[in-house]
Amino acid sequence: MADSREYWTSESDQGSVRISEDVIASIAAIAASETEGVGNLYSGIGTNVAEFLGKKSLAKGVKVVFHGDLVEVEVSLLARYGYNICEVSKNVQSAVRSSIQSMTGMRTSAININVGGVSFETALTVPADTVQ
Repeated sequence: MADSREYWTSESDQGSVRISEDVIASIAAIAASETEGVGNLYSGIGTNVAEFLGKKSLAKGVKVVFHGDLVEVEVSLLARYGYNICEVSKNVQSAVRSSIQSMTGMRTSAININVGGVSFETALTVPADTVQ
């Protein structure tokens, strides 16, 4: 099976560096997941089927497209209930841009955020007298 991934390539007198779109997507996914107010990343049904078959991806919910020396990132997420969705989205954009820049040196042309819903955290409380 052929490798259908895209790569960003940087040439220098010492050689070349190739960075896969999967690497950029993983960086973006981690940065987005660690942002306060993000409940979870989500993706379409195709990825859910792949996960069911055992092909888990760290970059679930992130799409990357290279435009020359720039990269465009699309992040699909669920916002946590009680957080301002616009602020969470701006914070995710900032975190993703900063992480990609610091880890790869690449610049982003756009970071698009899709908020597909709101997640509700269920707190599991255990009565104090049952804890041993």
